[in-house]
Amino acid sequence: MRRLIAAVTGVAVTGVAVARIAQTPVAAKHAAVMLAAVMLASAPAGSAALAADRPLQIVAFGDSLTAGYGLPADAAFPAKLQQALAAKGIATEIANAGVSGDTTSGGLARLDWSVPDGTEAVILELGANDSLRGVDPKLTRGALETMLERLEARHIPVLLAGMLAPRNMGPEYGAAFDAIYPDLAKKYGAILYPFFLDGVAAEPKLNQRDGLHPTAAGVDVIVAKMLPAVERLAAAAKAARSRMAP
Repeated sequence: MRRLIAAVTGVAVTGVAVARIAQTPVAAKHAAVMLAAVMLASAPAGSAALAADRPLQIVAFGDSLTAGYGLPADAAFPAKLQQALAAKGIATEIANAGVSGDTTSGGLARLDWSVPDGTEAVILELGANDSLRGVDPKLTRGALETMLERLEARHIPVLLAGMLAPRNMGPEYGAAFDAIYPDLAKKYGAILYPFFLDGVAAEPKLNQRDGLHPTAAGVDVIVAKMLPAVERLAAAAKAARSRMAP
C-alpha cells in the first residue's frame, strides 16, 4: 500500500512540475509526454500492490465433512480454516462448497459452477460417501481424475484431501480405494493430505452421535493438522497470482 501511495503521489508531484515548465507549445508537448510516461510506469506497480493485498480466493469443495453437517456455519471446516490462516497472517476468503451426501460423481457434475472464475485454489474433499456405499473404486478414481484434469487446465492449485475406505469393505476394496488419492496427487502435482479425518476418526469425543461427522472440537483438530498443507496451497496460489500479474 505504501508503494501505491508513493507511486500516486509521485505522479501528482511530477504533474505539477511538468505544468510549471510547460511555458511554451514545444515545452508543453514534451511535458505531456513526460507525464504520460511517468503514469504508465507507475500504474503496473500500483496494480501489483493491490493484487498482492487481496485475500486469496479458495473454494472448499466436498461433502458433508466440508459442509459442516450438524454444526453452525461458523464452526464448519471452511470457516475455522479461514480463521486459522488469518491467525498466521494469511488473508483468505474460503467459500463453503460442501454438499451433504455428495459423491465424487455428484461433485464432478457440479464442479464447473461450484468453482467460479477467480478461484485461486481448491481444497478437494470427496470420496467418503463413495466408500460407504461401496462404489467401485474405478468410478471414484475416474471422477476425481476428471476433476483434477479440469482444475489443472484452469491453472488452479489443488489440495487433495484423502479418504480411507472402511475396513469392513474388505482388504481388496480397501487397497484399491486407498491408493486413489496418493496416485492422483502424484500424477497431477496436487498437494496431498492423506486422510481428512486424521486424529478424529473413531474418537467418540470428537464425533457427533452418528460416529461419522466431527464435532466443533473435531473440526478444530482437522484444521490444526491440515494447516501446514493448506499453507503450502496458499503459497502456490500466491506464486500463481504473481506469475499472472501485469
